[in-house]
Amino acid sequence: MEMTYSQRLKLMHALCLAATHRDDETPNTNLDEYDALNAADYLSCYVTFKAIQSADRSPLAERSENFDMLSVYHAFALLSYAFFTTPLVQENIKPDFQAVQITIAKTLFAGLPDAELIEIVESGLNKFQLIADAEAEHWTQFRENVDKLVIALVVAATDDDSPHTMEEVLPIFGQLLSQLCEAFESA
Repeated sequence: MEMTYSQRLKLMHALCLAATHRDDETPNTNLDEYDALNAADYLSCYVTFKAIQSADRSPLAERSENFDMLSVYHAFALLSYAFFTTPLVQENIKPDFQAVQITIAKTLFAGLPDAELIEIVESGLNKFQLIADAEAEHWTQFRENVDKLVIALVVAATDDDSPHTMEEVLPIFGQLLSQLCEAFESA
């Protein structure tokens, strides 16, 4: 039986949670109890965390040395979320982009004061809009690369016939995040 895109997101969410559960926890394997939009939210943060690690970035140090970089991470997560959720429209599932901005910021930057979160959300959204609306070839190519990478990750995680594993695809998110960081560091 062919899986729908929303089922693939739910499966990825369940697999990621199962991979990170503690020994005293039993992972939830009932995909009907997962929500596709919550899965997209989780996966956007997951790939952003993995990208930060893969790119050897240090959000803790950047908080004091280059605070604006945190908004670049937020913009990257929003861009990932946009591409994770775009196919859901075909299943009449519409993301709440306003709410998810806050959820992503609170997930990525748990423990930061509200004033800093607000600054990150506002600046991250501005960067996201800049990237989304830009017509310059390098931004168009960057968006296409993120879109292709999200698709590759979904296939790698949910298709047994995939030529790649999720672990092989995840580090490429770090390369794209590095490109994004470089673009905004030099801006």
